[in-house]
Amino acid sequence: MELRLDYVLGVAWIAATLPILASLLPSRRLKLLHQLVLGFARRGKIMQPSSHKFKVPQRFFLHFYLVGVAWTTFLLVITCLYAYNMVPVGSDSWENSMAATHLTGGSHTFSASKFGISATDQNRKVWISIFLLLLMEIQVLRRLYETVVVFKYSSSAEMHICGYLAGFFFYTAAPLSLCHIHALEALQFVTDQVVKLNIINHDIHFDWQQHVTPIAAMGWCQWAGAAIFAWGSLHQIRCHTILGSLREHKEQTDKYVIPHGDWFGIVSSPHYLAAMVIYAGVLVASGGTEFTIWLLLLFVVTNLSIAAVDTHRWYLEKFEDYAPNRRALIPYIF
Repeated sequence: MELRLDYVLGVAWIAATLPILASLLPSRRLKLLHQLVLGFARRGKIMQPSSHKFKVPQRFFLHFYLVGVAWTTFLLVITCLYAYNMVPVGSDSWENSMAATHLTGGSHTFSASKFGISATDQNRKVWISIFLLLLMEIQVLRRLYETVVVFKYSSSAEMHICGYLAGFFFYTAAPLSLCHIHALEALQFVTDQVVKLNIINHDIHFDWQQHVTPIAAMGWCQWAGAAIFAWGSLHQIRCHTILGSLREHKEQTDKYVIPHGDWFGIVSSPHYLAAMVIYAGVLVASGGTEFTIWLLLLFVVTNLSIAAVDTHRWYLEKFEDYAPNRRALIPYIF
């Protein structure tokens, strides 16, 4: 029986999201689940010192960003090598593929070649996945940089072990969700090529034009998604910089101040809002036809929403003069 990554990823995203959604329902029977999910999601300043035994330092964020960079880079490399050998630039198939991309914005429904898809659509879809992986690579590299340079985690800042493991899950499943359609074929192709190179020693010719041209020729949908991604990234950078500047010295472990600037003027967790914008941009760039990417965004929205509400409540309890016009996550609404 052949492994279907879309099914596996779909089940994984649903299994990770359903408990969070269930905990948000206004039912007394689910109160325990709500408290449990909150306990797993809390970290840093809003995590009670004696709330859980299973905790790790918050600076361990570094671990799953390292994994995210390594995994995304690996998927990007094997997908590029796979795409490089599919349809040469300048061929009729390539020209038809890019024409379809420009006209539709990458909105054709795709299924594997064994279900009857043309080589043209398959080639176009592979290059869209490369485009999405490039966006993801930018995201994980930036988050790694911010974790090392921007944030100044105190020695007392902790998070629950389940939140720590959830980070590994996300930064493994998210990049794979962007290229799952051909990931196994790409891995098999690269593996075969490595075996052949070990047997037949010959030079590898790498043509940068053949990689740059397809990316430059992406459709309007991909570039619109990239613009949304860039907008969200810009605000997340600004908000993270503001948060990182609140503690100029790492030994300041108990002093908290109200953050100001950028989207902090309207919501309590603008960095979470920016993350939602970022992954909404990824969804738009994908063309919106892949169910796993919809599930990815749903997980991001639900996970960060419950964290944002809890953070907003913490600010209201901690500061009597907290800005009354700020909302938890959505400006002027929620």
